[in-house]
Amino acid sequence: MFTGIVTDIGTIVSVEAHGTSLKRLRIESTYDASTIAMGASIACAGVCLTVVAFGPLPNGAWFEVDAAAETLALTTVGQWVSGSRINLERALKIGDELGGHLVSGHVDGLAEVIAREEVTAGEAGSGWGATARFTLKVPRSLAKFIVEKGSVALDGTSLTINTVRGDQFTVLLIPHTLQVTSWGSVRAGQHLNLEVDQMARYAARLAEARAEGY
Repeated sequence: MFTGIVTDIGTIVSVEAHGTSLKRLRIESTYDASTIAMGASIACAGVCLTVVAFGPLPNGAWFEVDAAAETLALTTVGQWVSGSRINLERALKIGDELGGHLVSGHVDGLAEVIAREEVTAGEAGSGWGATARFTLKVPRSLAKFIVEKGSVALDGTSLTINTVRGDQFTVLLIPHTLQVTSWGSVRAGQHLNLEVDQMARYAARLAEARAEGY
């Protein structure tokens, strides 16, 4: 499990294809290699992947993960190339602060960025930076899970939904989030890994079951 609080931005340094159904990716990060274990789960742009190899670097560590056919087909992992920068989060430990919301790392689908609006640019020299509003579109099958003031994980970032209109919704990102995640470079036309809130999923299923007489 994860919380959707990004702890590093990793860089893809190599992508090795094994046939058409498996890719091995090497990622560099600032994580301490001594804290990484074989078989550990790391959320990579919101996708829970398993560490299959790792080692130290002068300023951090490298680790490798395998992505199978379903992951490559249903997430953005298949689009990653050397140089791609992705949000990283280590698995939640018992006793850790739950700063975002419970995230499993199991992607439900892709959200398309429809628009990016710079809400405030910040005064020169103030250090505040920019705030940006993003409008995203989700597959119609997932729209019922998107609710105002609810939570959503996008590329592994826990965010609060501001407004909802049909299959589109908006999120507002503060300067800090834009600076410490990959969101700073996100533009209209991109697709992001989407995981809906688990509470919304269960609530929707309960409503369906009641309507079906169960």
